[in-house]
Amino acid sequence: MKPIRLAEPFRAVFYAPFYVAEQRGFYARHGVTVTRATAGDPTRAAEALLADQADVAWSGPMRMIMMRAADPACPLRSFCAVVMRDPFMLLGRGANPDFSLKDLPGLRFGSVKEVPTPWWCLQDDLRQAGVDPDAMARVTDKTMAENADAVAEGRLDVAQMFEPFATRLEAKGGAVWHRASDRGPSAYTALYATEANIQRFGAEFEAMTRALADALAYVYAAPAAEIAASVAPLFPDVTLAELTHGLARYQAARLWPETPHFPEAAFTQLRGAMKTAGVIAREPSFADCVDHAIVMRALGR
Repeated sequence: MKPIRLAEPFRAVFYAPFYVAEQRGFYARHGVTVTRATAGDPTRAAEALLADQADVAWSGPMRMIMMRAADPACPLRSFCAVVMRDPFMLLGRGANPDFSLKDLPGLRFGSVKEVPTPWWCLQDDLRQAGVDPDAMARVTDKTMAENADAVAEGRLDVAQMFEPFATRLEAKGGAVWHRASDRGPSAYTALYATEANIQRFGAEFEAMTRALADALAYVYAAPAAEIAASVAPLFPDVTLAELTHGLARYQAARLWPETPHFPEAAFTQLRGAMKTAGVIAREPSFADCVDHAIVMRALGR
């Protein structure tokens, strides 16, 4: 098989199945050599694909939806679902078991700066709860780490973040008030490539899909501590305890699908949130954005 250049958008705990496939040798087991490079952000990963600096990348299907909405001839297609629930949470100081999204407009709230999808999805949840997100005052220009510090120090009431920031804030007296994963299916991460590369690297992408199927099975079969030990070399700034706690939380939330089959309901949720957020004017179809035939060929079902 031809060697594959894989673009990682940025490092994140919720991407664990990708790291498991690499660190535990699942790609090699299925006969494909994969070299991963970190792009720095999702936009640069897409640019690397279009510039032929990478053969395949992973990112949110939001990118395919947005690009296909703007240009129906966009050559990028998603395949191989890996994260199909929302990994973000709302954390505040101290337990708040009675918290509801309807409470959010009255609180000092920090939303995620680093990536847009968490806010797009949350604003859609707020609309469904009868809250106008456009009327809310929110802090939009701080990182998750900065917002976590602001919550711990009482400068914010609640903030939106993923792991390991949630676990670190809990250690300082914070608590999870709301889990976005409770929303249900939400298309957060899959592989994607140009249509030309899907043709060129068909056998290799099918092998990667089988490797990721093994990784998805592994992240539910193995204890969180074992998964953490497998991927810890990629997280030198996260303690093993933080990594274990975060992975256990994501296991419990069923963040990852059991197989790489792409659930259309997850795609529909994300597309709808993007429409209500005003980031797309037209809604490309599932078939426009997702090449599910790769998974069907790879897994034989």
